[in-house]
Amino acid sequence: MRRRELLVLGSAAALARPAVLRAQPAMPVIGFLHSGAPDENAGRMAAFLKGLSDAGFIEGRNVSLEYRWAMGKNDKLPALAAELVQRQVAVIVTVASAVATRAAKDATSTIPIVFSTGGDPIDLGFVASLAHPGGNITGVTSLNVELASKRLGLFHELVPTATYYFALVNPTSPLAAPFTKDLASGSSALGLHFEILHASNDTEIETAFATATRQPGAVMVFAPDAFFYIRRTRIVALATEHAIPTLFDVPEYIEAGGLMSYGSDFSDVLQISGNYAARILKGEKPADLPVAQSTKFTMAINLKTAKALGLTVSPLLLAQTDNLVE
Repeated sequence: MRRRELLVLGSAAALARPAVLRAQPAMPVIGFLHSGAPDENAGRMAAFLKGLSDAGFIEGRNVSLEYRWAMGKNDKLPALAAELVQRQVAVIVTVASAVATRAAKDATSTIPIVFSTGGDPIDLGFVASLAHPGGNITGVTSLNVELASKRLGLFHELVPTATYYFALVNPTSPLAAPFTKDLASGSSALGLHFEILHASNDTEIETAFATATRQPGAVMVFAPDAFFYIRRTRIVALATEHAIPTLFDVPEYIEAGGLMSYGSDFSDVLQISGNYAARILKGEKPADLPVAQSTKFTMAINLKTAKALGLTVSPLLLAQTDNLVE
């Protein structure tokens, strides 16, 4: 009799065990939406995951990530954002992609969104104010657009013999208009004239370089944009082929062979984004989280490229450079 009772009790415990497991809280899911490609953003993702882990969230252990990459095709972003909303993720993250932020904002007014953008999030229509975002969106501004004037001044020091300036802008980007405006202000202060070229596909990038080549002493400045970022290897190859000095916002272009970059430290920006996502998972509301502003900046120069272009990097610029690529 005692043996039979033990068997009954053991069977009951075994049946109860799955119910206990089902009762455990589900792992929160972060939806990661980006206009680019995973391989091109591996370093940035590592910085984002570090920001999460510093706040106590480890991917696969106590948080899950659902990735949606548009692979450079921005027209796919609305559908990808809708997928994440349908998935009922806890928060949507749209780092370094203003167009992805817009798609996420259009897709949901309830799921929290954490962005990082190079533009003014107020002008872009993402938040009501930096101190009090007011809706379901908050994040980090890297000030890339606002840094256009500073970036241009440093480039002018490196290439003082430049006689014709081109700026390549993606007209479909939310950052196109503010970048162009700030560039006009900065170039006017330096007494420089810019011609704006547009590119929103690969053919137009090639055409832009062909246009610049026809002007002796031409240089090219690139607007901050994920569309250009994921094509940086091809862009640098074209610049090398046509011997055109180039200016960018982040050092990944310089590591690929571009001439010079100046802008926010994106590792810092992405870590802050990860921290913000973690704070929301812990219960804070986006409306109450002030938009953070980047305070770390980095300059990179490719010395091999400078030498190939016949440029001499002054001791003053060398002293200011955080990343010298040889």
